[in-house]
Amino acid sequence: QVQLVESGGGSVQAGGSLRLSCAASGYTYSNRCMAWLRQAPGQERERVAAIDTAGGSPYYADAVKGRFTISQDNAKNTLSLQMSSLKPEDTAMYYCAAGSGRSGAYCYLISYVYDYWGQGTQVTVSS
Repeated sequence: QVQLVESGGGSVQAGGSLRLSCAASGYTYSNRCMAWLRQAPGQERERVAAIDTAGGSPYYADAVKGRFTISQDNAKNTLSLQMSSLKPEDTAMYYCAAGSGRSGAYCYLISYVYDYWGQGTQVTVSS
């Protein structure tokens, strides 16, 4: 049974930083599509960063490009999201998501469907 558990959320002032982590159990990180998504109240879910754990350049949404960094630690089965220069508009519930199939270029398609989801961790940025 695959389980994804996020941690690291919290409250921070604008300009601050947070690091989110996603620990996986029952899941093999290698050659997989993984991502961080967020959803604010009343808004649609948004993919902020995605990665093919087999390698290659990660994807970042324009809203976070240059401020967020997605990374993986295959040995520890951990996906991370380093968030810097946080803005109030970054306030949302952040979710870790993972695909079940072998990764490829389609990891970055907007239509990619993730099979596994964490429970989410709240990030609140105050002005």
